[in-house]
Amino acid sequence: MTGLKPYFGALTLALAMCIALLPTSSAAVQPDEVLGDPVLEERARELSQDLRCLVCRNENIDESNAELARDLRILVRERLVAGDSNSEVIEFVVDRYGEYVLLRPTTTGANWLLWAAGPLMLLLALAMAGAYMRARGRAAAAEGDADLNDEEQARLNKILDQ
Repeated sequence: MTGLKPYFGALTLALAMCIALLPTSSAAVQPDEVLGDPVLEERARELSQDLRCLVCRNENIDESNAELARDLRILVRERLVAGDSNSEVIEFVVDRYGEYVLLRPTTTGANWLLWAAGPLMLLLALAMAGAYMRARGRAAAAEGDADLNDEEQARLNKILDQ
């Protein structure tokens, strides 16, 4: 045991660092934002997960420390306290900030083109690759169909007879 004593401090430090680096929920909700009603607070947290921070881009407002995200969190909670349903709160925020605020945009209107663009491009690429391969096969077949001269034909017959 005495041989391990010098390593105990380093081992403890390494363990503490590993625990500190474990992923944690990094919610940026401040204590003064939390609603007194746990049901409304849970609804606010669910809604916040689907709303994009307009400053941080790919971070939801529940995790963002930006002032605008804080304002959006407070706005969501105010609308819930006012009696709005979840869909009414989302609709209010989208009307105010645009559809970009949604982390999962809808597939209605012009957005369907954005949703369909990936699969459409894949199909287009497959069609182009198929057309290229078909044309390449035809060109190779046309080269192979060339008639052999007498010397080449004799040589071929000699090889085939052996």
